[in-house]
Amino acid sequence: MQQKTLGLIHTSATLVPMFQQLCSQYLPQVKVFNIVDDSLIKNTIACGELTPTTARRVVNYVGSAELAGADFILVTCSSIGAAVEAAAELTNVPVLRVDQPMADQAVRTGKRIGVIATLSTTLQPTSDLVKRRAAAAGKTIELEAVLCEGAFDALMSGDAEKHDTMVAKALRELSAKTDVIVLAQASMARVADNLAPEDKKVPILASPGIAVQHIASILK
Repeated sequence: MQQKTLGLIHTSATLVPMFQQLCSQYLPQVKVFNIVDDSLIKNTIACGELTPTTARRVVNYVGSAELAGADFILVTCSSIGAAVEAAAELTNVPVLRVDQPMADQAVRTGKRIGVIATLSTTLQPTSDLVKRRAAAAGKTIELEAVLCEGAFDALMSGDAEKHDTMVAKALRELSAKTDVIVLAQASMARVADNLAPEDKKVPILASPGIAVQHIASILK
């Protein structure tokens, strides 16, 4: 059988090692290559939304990954999810936005779903995705979306401790009124991992591992 190839498209170079480790763990027989362009997320944050110009560039990167030989393409940024879905319609190989398998798992897990983010540009697309995946599954859900205002700025200014404290507080509060929590950004996963056991009252889902395991189930 010919070896499969996975193309990863990132909007931050910091995600490359994380996904490399996950792919080594769950996709040891699959070849992996990375395309990185952090201007995609920077432009989205600056504009406060995903613009048509940035969306077109995402579509072009997905097409480039297909031309490079990818049998499957994963885009690892939630903020540009709408462009990823558009690209999937134009591509001859499967294209996945990183948060879709996580959204599906959340919908299967409970009715009261919490979505938490430190960026409004990520909170809205992920919340919208969870609602649409619930509708597709024929399930009625209650969605609670929480934006940790100031946490992202703290992280970008080098104050990771302040970021982690703010996110941890929001997670504890959200766990008291939901059945499952969805992390809209992979950068928050380590905060969830470091919560005390008594603060983890409900499952807290992070997209990278769930997405890679989903792909592993397809590329067996």
